[in-house]
Amino acid sequence: MAGTRQKQRRQEQLRGLLRDNPFVTDEELADSLAVSIQTIRLDRLNLGIPELRERVRQVAEGATAQLKSLSGAELVGELLDVELGHQAISLLEITAEMVFEKTRLARGHHLFAQANSLAVAVIDASVALTGTAQVRFKRPVRLGERVVAKALVTGIKGTRFNVSVHSSVNSEEVFRGEFVIFAKGVEEDVSDAHSP
Repeated sequence: MAGTRQKQRRQEQLRGLLRDNPFVTDEELADSLAVSIQTIRLDRLNLGIPELRERVRQVAEGATAQLKSLSGAELVGELLDVELGHQAISLLEITAEMVFEKTRLARGHHLFAQANSLAVAVIDASVALTGTAQVRFKRPVRLGERVVAKALVTGIKGTRFNVSVHSSVNSEEVFRGEFVIFAKGVEEDVSDAHSP
């Protein structure tokens, strides 16, 4: 009887953790609840909660359908949330193809591509182009780490959008970018996007 209550309490805690962060891994859940990964997997199965990849896919499909300026395939990372014209969030898991062979550190262009594509994706227009970008890499990102990028539209002037993107791993900032994005509209504004 006590074992059943303990299991119910643990499963309720599991639901709560996933409600707060649906993208937490089984390993992180096991650490938080001080149980084995197998126990977490069995609890998820009993509760009908899919594995991380499936949870990300389900969320990404719904968010990607809202995009206007990009297709889902053009976005670097998985789109987790978007409020066009305001904010967006994406997740990029660093794989072996994205790292330097010797150091196993992510190549910077992957972090930039995640941030830049998210800055374009958040724009509520059928055409959006990057005009300028000021970026800062805060710390190296390693193989297997998951980068969460958050884009926020910080200013709009006509067809010019200022977008700030902050990327983090486990709440530690690893990349920051300030982007100027031009949306389809006045012809000279779009051509300015490619001027120095």
